[in-house]
Amino acid sequence: MTDTPDVARTPLIDLLGVTKRFGGVTALRDVSMSIYPGEILCLAGENGSGKSTIIKVISGVYRADEGAVLIDGQPVGAYDPVKSTSAGIEVIYQDFALFPTLSVVENLTLNGFLREGRQLIDRQRARALAADVLARLGVSLPLDAAVETLPTSGKQLVAIARAVLANARLIIMDEPTTALTGLEVERLFRIARDLRAHGIAILFVSHKMREMLEISDRLVVFRNGRKVAEGPIADFDEPAITRAMTGQDLDRGSFDWHGEAGVPRLEMRGVTVPGEIADISLRIMPGEVVGLTGLIGSGRTELALAAFGMRPGHGGQILIDGAPVRLARVQDAIAAGIAYVPEDRLGEGLFLSRSIRDNSIVAAIPRFARSGWLDRRRAAAATRRMFEAMQIAAPSTEVAVGTLSGGNQQRVVIGRWLMTGAKVLILNGPTVGVDVGSKAKIHAIIHRLARDEGLAVLMISDDVPELVANCNRVLMMQQGRLTGELSGDALTEAQVAGAFSRTPLAEAGA
Repeated sequence: MTDTPDVARTPLIDLLGVTKRFGGVTALRDVSMSIYPGEILCLAGENGSGKSTIIKVISGVYRADEGAVLIDGQPVGAYDPVKSTSAGIEVIYQDFALFPTLSVVENLTLNGFLREGRQLIDRQRARALAADVLARLGVSLPLDAAVETLPTSGKQLVAIARAVLANARLIIMDEPTTALTGLEVERLFRIARDLRAHGIAILFVSHKMREMLEISDRLVVFRNGRKVAEGPIADFDEPAITRAMTGQDLDRGSFDWHGEAGVPRLEMRGVTVPGEIADISLRIMPGEVVGLTGLIGSGRTELALAAFGMRPGHGGQILIDGAPVRLARVQDAIAAGIAYVPEDRLGEGLFLSRSIRDNSIVAAIPRFARSGWLDRRRAAAATRRMFEAMQIAAPSTEVAVGTLSGGNQQRVVIGRWLMTGAKVLILNGPTVGVDVGSKAKIHAIIHRLARDEGLAVLMISDDVPELVANCNRVLMMQQGRLTGELSGDALTEAQVAGAFSRTPLAEAGA
């Protein structure tokens, strides 16, 4: 935990009784909160709790229907993004809002030159400004590289540096660690603390409670559009945060597999993809939930893609229920009973404008087809059964998937593959960007499917508590090879975290 710094008497931002409505829906109800210079304030809450709305009120995107916004103790009146930016408020969203084809230097300095009214860029001055701000942050990036060529952590550093160059007094970070490795998270936290030491306020929005407890000075929790808890981070622990966010105590529990030795549901023998993974051998029994972890770039996703027919040139053997299968394409994997839920559900897993029903049946159309025609009645009935089994919160299966919360979208993706009659379920980052309540529901569904349906589950994650609570074994991966396994009494958070810290991979851009 961090030590709470001394804060100024006058808040940088004061929200007084803010209410925001959208039609008949009240997104924020009588919210009052303050953000002080030189503090890291964490904002927590489930999806739909009002976090995104309050960020947009603070940044001037939304105007409050009731209440007031004060900056430096003064009411701001007609508030908009221009006034917000002029007051030193910068928001770093998950997509970073960068120009992908422009260089690091151009992304860092273009907005500043535009604010100065310049029509031409002083390239020498631009390079000097860029180099200076990166040095202040203690990081190194290739100044002439196109931003699209940088890893996620590099793009995030550009967004932070751009905010600092804009003389930010408050930087709002929305889910900033979603796609970062452990080392990259440590670097981000070091930068946040340095910014705090220079009087810059940080509003840190996250679903990850361990991170909240480590980085925050204070915590504010929203539920159903209301502020339900606030205080120094020392007053909170994980159960207290969960209780405030959900209104109930969630039992994390653990997963115990009681199967017997026999024929594995999934077996890999010496699977190799040149340049990606080498000599991978593993076995997962019916009803097992096995974790796979390692730093980003360790080969864990490449292993999943090989098992899903997306690396057709792989060497070695893959067997389902003891029978070798040839996986030259994705359709071969589906026919063999293998399902894959990608980490990027928005970009790779869903058709956002289509309904839950359409998203659910797309992989299982051959099961509902007769003489080349889709049996819509059977497909609709199967979709309704899946809808209920996956506990998807929506009025009907006709609702567009893009309107659902992250947790409900993830349940649609998992449910879609279960409609194919899958025997093996590969989950890559199963709860990335999902709030604590939905995360618990997804975990419970995975446990039920393993125990009741005999599904073999491979859970790929770098969320250490998630792995320990939901897997009976965890495999460690490094540089394309399996390097160890933890199970039984050895499967603890300390042991898994220790395995991460012992992985000698260099931090890109450090």
